[in-house]
Amino acid sequence: MKKCLQHPVFRIITDIVTEKNQSAYVVGGYVRDALLGHSSNDIDIVVVGNGIELARRVASKLGDRKKVTVYRNYGTAMLHFENLEIEFVGARKESYRSDSRKPAVDDGTLEDDQKRRDFTINALAISLNKADFGELIDPFNGTEDMKKKLIRTPLDPEKTFTDDPLRMMRAIRFATRLDFNIEKKTFDALAKNRERISIVSAERITDELNKIIMSKVPSKGFRLLDRSGLLGLIVPELNELKGVDVREGMKHKDNFYHTLKVLDKVSSQSGNLWLRWAALMHDIGKPATKKYLPGTGWSFHGHDYLGSKIVPVIFRNLKLPLNEKMKYVKKLVQLHLRPISLAKDEITDSALRRLIYEAGDDLEDLMLLCEADITSQNREVVKKYLGNFRLVRERLKETEEKDAIRNFQPPVKGDEIIETFGISPCREVGIIKNAIKEAILDGEIGNNYREAHELMIKKGKELGLNPKK
Repeated sequence: MKKCLQHPVFRIITDIVTEKNQSAYVVGGYVRDALLGHSSNDIDIVVVGNGIELARRVASKLGDRKKVTVYRNYGTAMLHFENLEIEFVGARKESYRSDSRKPAVDDGTLEDDQKRRDFTINALAISLNKADFGELIDPFNGTEDMKKKLIRTPLDPEKTFTDDPLRMMRAIRFATRLDFNIEKKTFDALAKNRERISIVSAERITDELNKIIMSKVPSKGFRLLDRSGLLGLIVPELNELKGVDVREGMKHKDNFYHTLKVLDKVSSQSGNLWLRWAALMHDIGKPATKKYLPGTGWSFHGHDYLGSKIVPVIFRNLKLPLNEKMKYVKKLVQLHLRPISLAKDEITDSALRRLIYEAGDDLEDLMLLCEADITSQNREVVKKYLGNFRLVRERLKETEEKDAIRNFQPPVKGDEIIETFGISPCREVGIIKNAIKEAILDGEIGNNYREAHELMIKKGKELGLNPKK
C-alpha cells in the first residue's frame, strides 16, 4: 500500500507523529478508492491524539498555516494543499440516543474508530507510523468484500442503521456508484429500519439522492430504494408511479420503471444533475391524471402541465434549490410532450417557433429528454420516432437561423407603447405586447421593428388608443 502514499505530505505526518510519540493512519474512502484503482484527492487522517493540533503542525511544515480550517464542534480540521483536501480527526468512539443521529463522542483507539465506520470497505486503514509505514489494517475483511463486490456493515447492521439512519442511504449510494450488491443481512436490516429515516434532515437525504442520481446507472439506486421501502418515505410521488392497471384487456406501462429507463438513457448522454432530475420527474403527473377511456385505452391527458406544478412541491420537500434550477426542471417537465407531438404530426413553422421561444436555451436538453422518453420494446416504433426527431431537429435549426426566435424579446417594448399613445402603465400595454409576440410566433409578421411598430399602431387603434401627435 506504500504505492498510494507517494505524496510528501504523508512522510511529513509520519515525522511529526514519530516525534510526538503518536500514531496516525489514512482511513476510509482514500484507502478504498486506492484498492479499487480509483484516484482520490480527499484524504482522511485519524490520529490517536489531537487531530486539530496535528493539522496545524503539518500546515506549518508545509509553510502555509492559514490553510487550516478548524471545525471545533466536530473536533476536525481541514487542510487544503495543492489539489488535496486533507481532513484530520482524533480517533474516537461514539454512542447514540434513539432520537438523534448525532453521537456522543469520546477519545478512542484506531480500533474504536474503525468500529464506528459505516461499511467494511470504509473501515480500512493504512499506517503512517514509522515502524509499519504503509501496512494495511483491515479488521473486518473489507478487502474481501471489495473482491466480492459487497456492501456490509462492520458491526451488527441493526445497530449500525438504528444509530445513524443516514447510513441506509449511503449503503444504497455506494452500491449504485460502485456497482456492488448489499449483503442480505445488511439489506434486511436496512429495510427493517427504514422508518428511522424520519430523524434525518431532508438536506442530508437529498445530498445522498443527488449522488445516486449522478451515478453511471442511477436506476440501480432507485430500485434499491424501492425494494427497501425507503422510496415511499423519501419521494412518495415517485412511489405512486408504480403499478399497472388492466381494463378490458388493455393495460398501460409501469410508469416507475419507464421513468428509470428514461433516467438511465439521459444519464448516458449528460452529466447535468438537473436534466437528470427532469428525467426523474417528467411523468410525475401521471398518477393523478390516469383515466380509462372505453374503446380507446388509458389516458394521462394533462400530466405534463400537472407534473410541472408538482415539481416545486417535491423541491420544497427535499430542500432542493427553489431557484433557476427548479424553474429549469419545471419547464422541461411542462414541455416534454411538445417535441413528441411535433414528431407525430405535420410540422408547422408556427409550432416550431413557439417551441423554440418557450424552451429558449434549454431546447437541446429538452430534445435529449424527449428522445430518451422513447422506451418502447418495438424497435420499429423506436426507429420511426427517432427518425422523426431528427427531422424535428433539422427544422428547428432552420427556423432558428431564419427567424432568430430563441429567447427573443419583441422589437417594441412596453415603454415605447406608453410613450407612443401617451398613456400610463395599464392593461392595454400588456395586450399590445402580447399581440406582437403572438403575431411573430404565428408568422403573421416578421421578427423586426418595422412590422412590430405597424402592428402596435393598428392594435392600439382597435383598443381606442391614438398615437400622440
